[in-house]
Amino acid sequence: MSQFRQTFARGSVRLGSVIEDFERCYQAAKSRDPRFDGWFFTAVTSTGIYCRPSCPAMTPKRENVSFHPSAAAAQQAGFRACKRCRPDAAPGSPEWDGRADVVARAMRLIADGVVDRSGVPGLAARLGYSVRQLQRMLVAEVGAGPIAIARAQRAQTARVLIETTTLSMAEIAFASGFSSVRQFNDTIRMVFAAAPTGLRRRAGDSSSARDGAPGALVLRLPFRRPLCPDNLFGHLAATAVPGVEEVRGGAYRRTLRLTHGPGIVELTPTPEHVVCRVMLSDLRDLTTAIARCRWLLDLDADPAAVDELFRSDPGLGPIVAKAEGRRVPRCVDGAELAVRAVLGQQVSTAAARTYAGRIVARRGEPVSDPHGGLTHLFPTPEALEGVDVAMPATRKASLAALVGALRSQRLSLDPGCDRAEALSILSGLPGFGPWTTQVIAMRALGDPDAFPAADLGVRRAAEALGLPSTPAALTDRAERWRPWRAYAVQYLWSAVDHPINHWPVPSSGNGVVNPVPRLSTPAKEAA
Repeated sequence: MSQFRQTFARGSVRLGSVIEDFERCYQAAKSRDPRFDGWFFTAVTSTGIYCRPSCPAMTPKRENVSFHPSAAAAQQAGFRACKRCRPDAAPGSPEWDGRADVVARAMRLIADGVVDRSGVPGLAARLGYSVRQLQRMLVAEVGAGPIAIARAQRAQTARVLIETTTLSMAEIAFASGFSSVRQFNDTIRMVFAAAPTGLRRRAGDSSSARDGAPGALVLRLPFRRPLCPDNLFGHLAATAVPGVEEVRGGAYRRTLRLTHGPGIVELTPTPEHVVCRVMLSDLRDLTTAIARCRWLLDLDADPAAVDELFRSDPGLGPIVAKAEGRRVPRCVDGAELAVRAVLGQQVSTAAARTYAGRIVARRGEPVSDPHGGLTHLFPTPEALEGVDVAMPATRKASLAALVGALRSQRLSLDPGCDRAEALSILSGLPGFGPWTTQVIAMRALGDPDAFPAADLGVRRAAEALGLPSTPAALTDRAERWRPWRAYAVQYLWSAVDHPINHWPVPSSGNGVVNPVPRLSTPAKEAA
């Protein structure tokens, strides 16, 4: 099965909207293995229904089955979503996060809501291709064009709103990104074989929790098991910027800058899913908010493939055995993460939080948080122009250069950016050495093979495990961890007792997280 995942990730088993490697797909569906949910979808010609591979229904006959690389491709081929396994709500394919080619960049931008905001021409312009070229590439690899992919996403958003809110169907239609109520009704009937009112009656109060706060929803974010929350949520808690992030009541909370106004999310891990409570200024931002939470928590990763590689490694194997399923803690905004990476150069995590908190208080946009202590959005690059922070002159110059590159749009760190171009520009900025660029590659750009070998925590962990500890020697040793070196970093960090590895975090009496202890200083960057 691991060979299948590797083959699938290389994109060599697709032909248009159908996957050609029938036997491997059929065996995965026959085994009902949930690790393949989101990798492909099973369509049954005798019923007109498509399912996720783990669907508990009886395995269909071979002659009645075809396999599709996306829910949109299955829908475009005329199949309806299974009411039992809900394939439209499966975790996303991990390859769209990991790959750096145009198709993967397009898929990330569509997930972030670019088609709903700017249309297909806007998506194509962001990628530097014509609409026709982009359509051809997506159909060839994903089995559907950008409109069909966005429509499938809208249908899933609409289903969430239908089942978890008391909004009228007209309100849900426009909040989901549909241009008309008729288009909304037709799509829901086609995808789910039920009218919108039928979905609401069938859901009752069992599918998702309702929330009494205006604009608030409680959702379930699926993932491929296992998931280790210790390093993922522990890292977010230990590096939380005051005013923008906090841990309260056992949940990680933060503000989001969205198209139609600010939002707040609360994320709580459970063994089965991540509970996501979202409070939005406008429900039209729901799709984007969900996509950014999934990206932040790396929920579309394939932990089985990653851990299978590391399990046989004499250095990492024992650590993997202790706690499998570590994810890479990412970000909700690439520009924010890059600024925070600069602020974190040559200082402790506590000092970096202090610097960031001061910037937020001076330049961040205020927000209201009736349920907690969040106060601001992280400032935009435009708001950071000319900001004065009590830092060494070299780091001030680095921050100013970064802000200038982001403001001029010479540098883009959004989900659809060209990863190689972004890293090349970053490497040319003053004070941006290997540690800073690799941290940004790992946490902002989602590069699964990023490897900050100069990180002091990584080097100390390597030394404790009997691995080479100098950056050059460790980089050579890490060749066997490709293409998952960013995940190897998470396991290395876990070998040392740091607050970033502990979740849940001890709280004070009022449910707010205690002050974070001082962490090790990252490696020094070259000017």
